[in-house]
Amino acid sequence: MQSKKRVYALGAEEEQEIREALHRMVRDDSYNTEPAYTANSTAYPDGMVPFVDKHMRYLDANPKVDAHMYLANLRLKTRVMS
Repeated sequence: MQSKKRVYALGAEEEQEIREALHRMVRDDSYNTEPAYTANSTAYPDGMVPFVDKHMRYLDANPKVDAHMYLANLRLKTRVMS
């Protein structure tokens, strides 16, 4: 039986870059970055997963996703129109 080796798409430097970009979005009122509901009460006892954690977990779980394209699309989707 073959073991499934996880291939991470993000290197340490790129992961830090994406994480910092997500934090900048959280600090910018131009984006809707409210926490989201999660059923994982072990990791998030209040039932809410922070914006940065949610999207970093998604990228970790989907290593084939282009992180920079994902971030660009996320900026478009979360932009608050006034």
